[in-house]
Amino acid sequence: MKFLNKLERKFGRYAVHNASLMLILCYAFGYAISIVNAGFLNYLTLNPYLILHGQIWRLVTWIIVPPSNLGIFTIIMLYFYYSIGTTLERTWGAFRYNLFLFGGMLFTVLGSFVLLAYCYFAYAPVIAAAGGRVFFTQAAVGFFRQFSTYYVNLSIYLAFALTFPDMVVYLFFLIPVKIKWLGILDVALTLYLFLVSGIETRIVIGASLLNVIVFFFSTREMMRMSPKQIRRRQAFRQEVRKSAAITRHKCAICGRTELDGANLEFRFCSKCEGNYEYCQDHLFTHEHIKRH
Repeated sequence: MKFLNKLERKFGRYAVHNASLMLILCYAFGYAISIVNAGFLNYLTLNPYLILHGQIWRLVTWIIVPPSNLGIFTIIMLYFYYSIGTTLERTWGAFRYNLFLFGGMLFTVLGSFVLLAYCYFAYAPVIAAAGGRVFFTQAAVGFFRQFSTYYVNLSIYLAFALTFPDMVVYLFFLIPVKIKWLGILDVALTLYLFLVSGIETRIVIGASLLNVIVFFFSTREMMRMSPKQIRRRQAFRQEVRKSAAITRHKCAICGRTELDGANLEFRFCSKCEGNYEYCQDHLFTHEHIKRH
């Protein structure tokens, strides 16, 4: 928490706001591409082999590839992920939410390169016989297609369940269920998939959800606080930052304040009629103000 607080104080002003909306807009762009030319999405997926061979745009464009086919259920789920992501951003603050979201994407990219290294080790004879490009663009392409924003969205959901465990959602719009139980169910299903799948899928799941583990152990202090307390603390910090920018001294001639230099001195002129304050450079050189 102390480390995160230092990072936020130093880099918080660079945080991207409405990150969840931007993610949904990326999906919308991906759906538009799939309607015009679905095959073009193959040039946007995350494939570390092709990245190392010059197609560096794949480091970013895999985010555009939508998680599933567009339908009414998909639209509902995207709206759900947008709403819980926006809630997390308002609760944690834009900087911490950025750190969580982009951290999940970074771990996903790193995981793809770990899988690439594993394939070179485990499938060395096949790669030698077929050739690296053939293997990684045909035989092993299914491995890398598992790296998608599906698990990024799942990580957002699990983080929301950890932050708001007692919030009630309506399953099928009818059945009220606390979100923590749905989160436990998702964890159980993901753990089952992790155990019964091959090492390739395990690498995908582990890398994509690593940010949830990092988040949990780095913010356990926040987990003991209610959402209202978290929001209240965020609001207090914002007010403190605003008050820090309020100046107490300002030169009536040049307009400089104490924020323009730690060594600046300010004095009121006893010969001016009114409360006029001057910096050290203009205290004795200004023209005295007289009221008529």
